[in-house]
Amino acid sequence: MQSLGLLKLSPPECRVNKWDVPASLSEPTQDTLIQKQEALLPLIERLPVTCCQDDASCLDEVLYGGKNNQLPDKKALLTAIDRSLRYLQTSNAVAAYQRYQLVGITRDRVFNSLKRFRELLLKTNSATELQKAIQREFVFYQSVGKDNKGSVLFTAYYEPLYFASRVPTAEFRYPVYRLPPNLDSWTKPHPTRLELEGADGLQGAKGKLRGLELFWFRDRLEPYLAQIQGSARLQLTDGTQTTIGYAGHIAYNYKSIGRELANDGKLPLEGMTMPIILDYFQKHPQELNIYIPRDPSFVFFQENHGAPAQGSINVPVTAERSIATDKSLMPPGALALIRAAFPFANANGQMEHRIVSRYVLDQDTGGAIKGPGRVDYFLGTGKLAGDRAGVTVSNGQLYYLLLKPNS
Repeated sequence: MQSLGLLKLSPPECRVNKWDVPASLSEPTQDTLIQKQEALLPLIERLPVTCCQDDASCLDEVLYGGKNNQLPDKKALLTAIDRSLRYLQTSNAVAAYQRYQLVGITRDRVFNSLKRFRELLLKTNSATELQKAIQREFVFYQSVGKDNKGSVLFTAYYEPLYFASRVPTAEFRYPVYRLPPNLDSWTKPHPTRLELEGADGLQGAKGKLRGLELFWFRDRLEPYLAQIQGSARLQLTDGTQTTIGYAGHIAYNYKSIGRELANDGKLPLEGMTMPIILDYFQKHPQELNIYIPRDPSFVFFQENHGAPAQGSINVPVTAERSIATDKSLMPPGALALIRAAFPFANANGQMEHRIVSRYVLDQDTGGAIKGPGRVDYFLGTGKLAGDRAGVTVSNGQLYYLLLKPNS
């Protein structure tokens, strides 16, 4: 994470490490020593982080009239909250929280916490006022991160916009596919991406994918990137628009083609971003047929007829107010606070990274989002969102906000 500056002159409580898991909570206890063969708890209860004077990154200031009109506002956060509240009243939420293992985090408590936060959001007039109310009424559950000290790796995803066709043509040759109706009866191990669509991405009609084609694309890379993002908005050849969203996948984990390029010495792993990967394949398009097949995973789609991108809890995700986490560890639909360095476009269109805090809803998951040390942040639709998502790689912190038990 970038430095906040002047750390040597700051009092201890204002230093960056105040955001980490407190040492007294991360030190091994007798209980954790007894359970050392088991996974550590993914979340640790702690008091909210207090703001220090002149530390603007501590507050979600954009909720109360940010200067940059491209930043999210209170209405977007309220929309995301209402979507989580609807989810938490479904049978799917009941079942999810019956399986959730962390003591003290229940569906009712998450629901009531969201309702109270919504009330505070509507009645407060500044980020400072909201933060003080949270300190009074809420506790934080901090992710232990990838190092048991709270360090979480943040990436971002978006809804791409692509040209596509409902029928194959000489120009539009590369398909995405519907969910096979008999996928549950496929023998395991499932066929890999290479076995399903061939090295060139054009062999699907010769095997299990025959007749499942949904839309066709011009570029070999586009249907693959749509699978990574889990959704896409399509500008069709007849002038209309539609959307596609995640419908299912085969039983393989995602393998990063960026890491494969690094393993082969084609690109340095340090500092690798999606724009760097895309630039490489623009210069070496023939290598797409080498590296895409190395990812054995494969995602199927459904047409959503213009509906916004949906998360794994079956509610639409909201730009800059929805995150994806490992749902085997984190509470679905819950209110969270994230703090990390994210890119923003300046007046010249260049990306500047700023450390910010944002209240978000945990509404999605992803094939590469595993463990307590990973968060994927949804940045919206289109080119700017894609440009920002492509250069989002930073370490930060993740906290869930829950009402104090006696609130």
